[in-house]
Amino acid sequence: MRFPVGLTLISALIMTAIMVVIGLFVVQPPRPLLVRVENSLDTISPNADGVDDLTQFRYEISRNAFVSLVFIRQADKREFYFRKDERRSAGEYNVLFSGVVDGYLLPNETLQGDILRRLIPSGEYEWVLSVRAQDDDETMEQRGKLTVMGDEIPLPPQMIEFTVSPPIFTPNQDGIDDRVLINVYLDKDATLDVYLIDQNGQRLPISRREESRLSGEAGRHSFDYEGGVDIDADPPDDGMYTIVAEARDPIGQASKREAQLTIKDGGKPRAEIVGQPNGATVVFVTAPYDASYASSMNAIGALIPMPNNPNDANLLPITMRIGDLLVFSLTVENYGITPIRTSGPPPGTVYDQRQLAASLGQYEQSGVWRVGIQCETSEVSYPWRWAIGSPDELVAITDPTNDNTYYYLPAGKRAVVWGAIRMTDLIPTANPQACWAGLIHEDVNVYNSDVGRREIELVPSE
Repeated sequence: MRFPVGLTLISALIMTAIMVVIGLFVVQPPRPLLVRVENSLDTISPNADGVDDLTQFRYEISRNAFVSLVFIRQADKREFYFRKDERRSAGEYNVLFSGVVDGYLLPNETLQGDILRRLIPSGEYEWVLSVRAQDDDETMEQRGKLTVMGDEIPLPPQMIEFTVSPPIFTPNQDGIDDRVLINVYLDKDATLDVYLIDQNGQRLPISRREESRLSGEAGRHSFDYEGGVDIDADPPDDGMYTIVAEARDPIGQASKREAQLTIKDGGKPRAEIVGQPNGATVVFVTAPYDASYASSMNAIGALIPMPNNPNDANLLPITMRIGDLLVFSLTVENYGITPIRTSGPPPGTVYDQRQLAASLGQYEQSGVWRVGIQCETSEVSYPWRWAIGSPDELVAITDPTNDNTYYYLPAGKRAVVWGAIRMTDLIPTANPQACWAGLIHEDVNVYNSDVGRREIELVPSE
């Protein structure tokens, strides 16, 4: 009887595969999950004197597994973990053990913060290196003896003071709660790291202020966080975050303290004087002076009406009489994602040429946005300033902690700003002179400086 050729070939392939498998088992039999474990020293004295300070564990696993290394004190069977269920790929590994294990507390002991790593107590131990396969949960372990010699266990570094202020952080450069100050007091020399954990679990480092203490030195250390706004970056999204401080001493002992931080109303403030496609971006006109416009430290005078004649948008030089008013008008837009804070005097306020904003009781405030006008004869930068919006265009927010009310131009909104200066000083060497507008973010920057520059000539009044 003759077998079909195809069936013969299939049978031959099956037999070949069987023989190959059998050969592999003979030549290279299945390896155990935990192939081997070796320990270089059975006694260590972890005191950083350079003699027997650490031992080396060498082990090999044949498959991907979770690895644990625990030390069991023989006196009371207490367990101290060095590694616990850490994922490892198949291969050979070397690990140095210096006596530092996962954090723990001794009986009746109270320490500041969370203890992350700590030196193991002296004594006799049994070590257990165990592995659990990732694919089928097979387990294997190997045991050995270790003696830890030493005197009194040094305490981990303690952060006996840890404060975060303010707890609610508004990184928008409005001068109110724009920065977070973290104070840490170390009781011993240690490396100190402070960072923010964002909503994605990412670490954002926080810079240490260079003050009296050196890095790594015991004592008080301060850290400053502004959300990146100072370098023109957008801050983290609004929400709840964690500020973490970690201290680690030269032995490897480590502790941690945490505090919650709320970020709200965050965003890099962005505004500009709106450019006009036709005519002047900054309208300049003249008007006669009236005593009702006079303002002082005690009160703001009558507000001058906003220029509204279409012919006022020309770009021609201006000739005006001494004692008349130089009136301006422009538009500001908040094109950012966060409200911008402003302060008076309101649009329409009239200044005498020698008055400053402070002479009207409107002092500079960090984080406040104002429109300013400056001329070539001005003795200071932008001496005449106005709020970037009328009260009905602004949003009032009262701070419950101090009962102060602050005013903001909402994101995406525009406001017309206008006002006047009574030009009383004719300086022959600077006549005519140029005048222009700027958008001032006080104690931060001057944006859109030298906008709408116009030639202004003063002539004696009749």
